[in-house]
Amino acid sequence: MSFDAAESSARWVLHLDMDAFFASVEELTRPTLAGRPVLVGGLGGRGVVAGASYAAREFGARSAMPMHQARRLVGAGAVVLPPRGSVYRVASQRVFAIVREAIPTIEMLSFDEAFGEPAELAGAAAGEVVAFAERLRAQIYRQTGLTASVGLGSGKQIAKIASGMAKPDGVMAITPSQQLSFLHELPVRKLWGIGPVSGDRLARLGIDTIGDFAAMSPVEVSSVLGATIGPALHALAQGVDDRPVAERASAKQISSETTLARDIVDLPSLRREVTKIAADAHRRLLSDGRGARTIVVKLKRSDMSILTRSATLPGASVDADVLTAAAQRLVLDPMQIGPIRLVGVGFSGLTAVEQFSLEFGLGDLSAPEELIDTAPSPDDAPDDVVGELLADDVAPDDWPTGLDVVHPDYGHGWVQGSGHSVVTVRFETRATGPGRAVTFRLPVDELRRADPLDSLGWT
Repeated sequence: MSFDAAESSARWVLHLDMDAFFASVEELTRPTLAGRPVLVGGLGGRGVVAGASYAAREFGARSAMPMHQARRLVGAGAVVLPPRGSVYRVASQRVFAIVREAIPTIEMLSFDEAFGEPAELAGAAAGEVVAFAERLRAQIYRQTGLTASVGLGSGKQIAKIASGMAKPDGVMAITPSQQLSFLHELPVRKLWGIGPVSGDRLARLGIDTIGDFAAMSPVEVSSVLGATIGPALHALAQGVDDRPVAERASAKQISSETTLARDIVDLPSLRREVTKIAADAHRRLLSDGRGARTIVVKLKRSDMSILTRSATLPGASVDADVLTAAAQRLVLDPMQIGPIRLVGVGFSGLTAVEQFSLEFGLGDLSAPEELIDTAPSPDDAPDDVVGELLADDVAPDDWPTGLDVVHPDYGHGWVQGSGHSVVTVRFETRATGPGRAVTFRLPVDELRRADPLDSLGWT
């Protein structure tokens, strides 16, 4: 989209979004994966894609898709890896430390995206703003090897949409004179805050674009979307967005919930809904960068009463299968408690220390705690967690794909595959560049579990 480089704006909000962040960090630290169709996410039967490289996206794979579906789309060439939250967290910290040097106040939305409003750009021309963004992106790439896309506009809404359209590895600035025409041509679901349910309601009324939505009367908007959220979204559709950019406190709980079009009256349907909602909450958990120790399931019945149940793991986890299975254990049969109109799944007891299903079985879950018509405090779960498994705790024949290992002669590497009494390891890091693959016959005493952060090679 072309723009007048000389046109200025009283306010410029910047939205910076790292490109395919999880997969890009995997490619950075495991250089032989560069350009390959990489899928990051759960490896189990309920696994969901947390991140997909652009090579994988060319096959139709995307985040939030069931892993089995993504693997079918990509085919035999797919590289499937479990998430390494600690590595993404450190990479994120380094990226946004660079951003803070240029923009002291930023509003983090997740691991890989943030808003900023550089004070020196107030009243600047569009060309100057784009040059600022390009310098920032170049600095990030030079110091980390990772690419980012940037959107710029007069408010958060425009900036966020623009960054998505600038991907991958680009910049898009929307000037004040372009703002309404740019917004109004977009699908209404592009509007920040319009989800599947509200999007379907609007579609049934023939509201397909943001422009269609902006043309609705305030009374119509309130009747369809409610008297609180409706007017706020209507203002955004009309280009009115004066929300400030401000630092955000760390969330104490990460959750997702949905109000159903029809009440759920049977257990299989409820379990399917819990699986979907847990997957959405899990994506938010990965973006946050912490693991969760406590799992909460919220059920609102048709009489509007609320039932919440929670269970606590012995250690924090980012494993989708572990968290989803824990949520499923908390589910109650609608045949016994009555029809369900809202389902929610939440994760609390958040900590930077993460544990994986390799370390804890679901049998270690505490007994569920049940509360009627109230929600458990996110601070109830203790913060103490057990450290990661030591190398000695890995069984001789248990070398899962993606595991970071170290060898006295070959250095740091990662498990590419194992089976039939052998394990193949690719020895490489960000600092070494593409490395050699070595196959070992098991058991192998020299091969030991390594700290995943060593793959970054940063001091």
